[in-house]
Amino acid sequence: MQIEAGQLAVLTGGGTGIGRALALQLSAQGVHLALCDVSAAAMAETRSLCLAAAPAGTRVSTCVADVSDEQAVLAFRDAVRAEHAADHIHLLFNNAGTAGGGSFVTGGRADWERTFNVDWFGVYFCARAFLPLLVASPVGCIVNVSSVNGFWASLGPDVPHTAYSAAKFAVKGFTEALLTDLRVNAPHVGCVLVMPGHVGTSIALNTYDARQLTPEQVAVMRARMVKAGAPVADLPDDAIRQLMHQRAIDFRDKAPTTADQAATTILDAVRTDRWRVLVGDDAQRLDAMVRADPEAAYEPAFAAAWRDANTPRG
Repeated sequence: MQIEAGQLAVLTGGGTGIGRALALQLSAQGVHLALCDVSAAAMAETRSLCLAAAPAGTRVSTCVADVSDEQAVLAFRDAVRAEHAADHIHLLFNNAGTAGGGSFVTGGRADWERTFNVDWFGVYFCARAFLPLLVASPVGCIVNVSSVNGFWASLGPDVPHTAYSAAKFAVKGFTEALLTDLRVNAPHVGCVLVMPGHVGTSIALNTYDARQLTPEQVAVMRARMVKAGAPVADLPDDAIRQLMHQRAIDFRDKAPTTADQAATTILDAVRTDRWRVLVGDDAQRLDAMVRADPEAAYEPAFAAAWRDANTPRG
């Protein structure tokens, strides 16, 4: 699909990370944007950055909306139609996401369902709300952001990761099923499945502030770190909190792929009509490893091989 000035793109999670990078690249080309996020401040900053570099006349609207709430999504859709005087859109990026909900067995139900609802139902509700506007367009594309955890439900053999992985598997399956559904019922609309590896975003920082962890949560983190061999058994709780906070910062700042690089990869896929997009060399390596031996993918030896494959040499 050609991405052209004057088109209208709807983008969830537009306040930070890949969402902001997509917004900047699209608006620089003169694409009008309708952004939603849970943070009004982050979106205001994105909007300001976009307008500063966009061609004159480029519109950027914002709406505070939690994509796990269908009524909020419908209100966002209605705002898009009103603010852009639009009866159709050209691009829908289902990018909003959150982390959390690690253990189904021992974790709290509220945290688990919050993660699953944002990461899966956010995609579902937005697709339901905006797909008719895509179908009404002469040409359109829906871009759904899954994850490498959409084909490998793991952070390692000792770290439960059920809510996020289950949601991202659902996004992957839904998008692959849409290929046939759209080909049969709306062949002028394409879809793209995005599976990023480690991209430098603030998802960990945005999910929760580790400095506010309860004593019970600290105990869980401490036990996990001790099991992994970290010498933290005797550290005070505040030291554990600061370690976790620093890990979230390092996840953003020391990633092998930047958000801008990820956005470029995604938009190149839209332009070249590629439906399956692995973002980052680490995503490519992991995909090959899982496909080569799927039954071993959740064994300790696989995780060790994966860590070794991603350890810098020299």
